[in-house]
Amino acid sequence: MRVFSGSLATETNTFAPMPTGMASFRDRGYYPAGKHPEAMNFFAGPLCAARLRGKEKGWTLLEGMVAGAQPSGTTTRAAYEALRDELLADLRAALPVDMVVLGLHGAMVADGYDDCEGDLLRRVRDIVGPAVVVGAELDPHCHLTPEMVSQADLLICFKEYPHTDVLERALELVDLCAAMAARKIRPVAAVVDTGMIVTMHTSREPARGFVDRLQALEGKDGVLSISVAHGFSWGDVAEMGTKLLVYADGDAANAQALARRLADELIALREGLTVPYPGIDAALDEALAQAAGPVVLADGADNPGGGAAGDSTFVLRRLLERGIANVALGPLWDPIAVRIAFEAGAGARLPLRIGGKIGPLSGDPLDLEVTVKALQRDLVMTGLANAPVAMGDCALVETAGIEIALITLRNQAMGTDLFTQLGCDLAAKRLIVVKSSQHFYASFSKVAKHVIYLGAPGSVTLDITTLPYTKVRRPKWPLDKTVR
Repeated sequence: MRVFSGSLATETNTFAPMPTGMASFRDRGYYPAGKHPEAMNFFAGPLCAARLRGKEKGWTLLEGMVAGAQPSGTTTRAAYEALRDELLADLRAALPVDMVVLGLHGAMVADGYDDCEGDLLRRVRDIVGPAVVVGAELDPHCHLTPEMVSQADLLICFKEYPHTDVLERALELVDLCAAMAARKIRPVAAVVDTGMIVTMHTSREPARGFVDRLQALEGKDGVLSISVAHGFSWGDVAEMGTKLLVYADGDAANAQALARRLADELIALREGLTVPYPGIDAALDEALAQAAGPVVLADGADNPGGGAAGDSTFVLRRLLERGIANVALGPLWDPIAVRIAFEAGAGARLPLRIGGKIGPLSGDPLDLEVTVKALQRDLVMTGLANAPVAMGDCALVETAGIEIALITLRNQAMGTDLFTQLGCDLAAKRLIVVKSSQHFYASFSKVAKHVIYLGAPGSVTLDITTLPYTKVRRPKWPLDKTVR
């Protein structure tokens, strides 16, 4: 069997200030056809799964371009069209193929394209025709559009948040697509829109139990796959929102009935799924009241994984103003400060302006007297599903008992080794402030005595009722409290 795989993925925050262009893809990971390394890139799960299965089964694997960008603002038309056309050209060069498996995100928005994945899948279908099996792996923070569902034979979302199951879901995708190509199954899809926007932290109940129930249903009574598309709240497009996607084997009525039942179960859980997010001072008070540390505080509003700059100073300013010490904070994106720290050298004490560079939601820059504690070139953090994450040149600086991890390549906190590679002893800290919404949890929960999700200003504000939506289909809970 001839199998084609490639990837084009980013998550677009339509409210974020920085556009996503070609440099953003090259920073996070751009690999021309056949050049993807052995280690799995985050959105190359299907390619790596096809490598594994192909080796066992003797497939001919044709590897196309893999490109992923750190979430940011709207993707430029030039970048999207150039990368899309490169991937499509790779597909044409690989013909004939029996199966196409793609690593996508599902919430990519470009100038002139509110549904990049739907556009891409339609063009893939036009190239390969109706007989070739087309599947894609999606991030659950996707906009599950009718075009995406109609153009693909199978779409499978990660189930875990944090997304620790990239390869597992990719293997499911590849196995089901192969079974379809062999005419062993005939997947039919059903989608039910819950009419709400929820975020499901599978690290806690009730999301943990709900996802476990979904997985227990798969493979029984003709149910092939169940995905929850959480939606991406910071993407202002018509199809944004939480949806259930069920594939059954040749039984549309079964798929529809199950999707409806699961959607109703999820609607009933919505209040319990809501994560409390006290303001900065309330969160700091709660953290300081804990009997033991370290306490991890998640600054999700400045999460680069949701499109924020990662350079905000709101939390750091309050820590300094309140005289709270024995703190680690990061990663804070500030390539200029990193360069100055490298010029000064480890052990140097110097005035350094930090953060607050991108816009109003970054806060004001802070002028601090810092000591350069550690420097490392080309630091690589352990990311989700053990995928390596390049952080660029990094510096650990200290001021008033607060150690700040400064980075050159914009990324969120995922692995604790971001800090430990710089000599920061997290276990000894009273507080650890991470710029991340939830992906930090898989690693940082191993050192945390307590975790608090705080509500600060930022491009990924947790209070989505304040966002100026113009395209989202309404009514939608919690934007509209009248929704059942």
